[in-house]
Amino acid sequence: MRISNISRKTAETDISITLNLDGTGKSEIDTGVGFFDHMLTLFASHGMFDLTVKCNGDLNVDAHHTVEDVGICLGMAFDEAMGDKKGIKRYADKTIPMDEALTLVAIDISGRPYLGFSLDVPAKKVGNFDTELVSEFFYSFVRNAKLTLHINKLAGKNTHHIIEGCFKAFGRVMDEATSIDSRRADVLPSTKGVL
Repeated sequence: MRISNISRKTAETDISITLNLDGTGKSEIDTGVGFFDHMLTLFASHGMFDLTVKCNGDLNVDAHHTVEDVGICLGMAFDEAMGDKKGIKRYADKTIPMDEALTLVAIDISGRPYLGFSLDVPAKKVGNFDTELVSEFFYSFVRNAKLTLHINKLAGKNTHHIIEGCFKAFGRVMDEATSIDSRRADVLPSTKGVL
């Protein structure tokens, strides 16, 4: 089974994550940051991942370390759960509408960390959540999951809708790209023979 368990403790955060790539979309998310919990719940649901995230962070400072470090740990969890990556589809892209917002997310599980991020949002905060932390989460994720991710806003005026569409699309591309292609279940999806 493609399951991982990640624990990471620093002076700023104490995080534990359990991930099942072949789940049913069940999640238990508790980071102490309400909007972020909502986004990770959407990610797990749309990606059909069983995901448990528990984070005790220095929220007395702000949410930066919590969001960044959860990105690190979630990236590590995906990298571990994929194992040798044989048979994965590797590529995926989705364009997701959320009312007036339209977001495109594309991925290559390439072994090469890169984030192309063009998610211009009109507001600096959604509730108490600093919207600049969205990019911090994804930068941390791609470095540790070792993949290429592009996120582009095609349309949108409502910050909540834009970010929500992004996380829904992110879940769906991760689901597709990590899924096993039965036609080559024992083959690494690279002509180089390495990812």
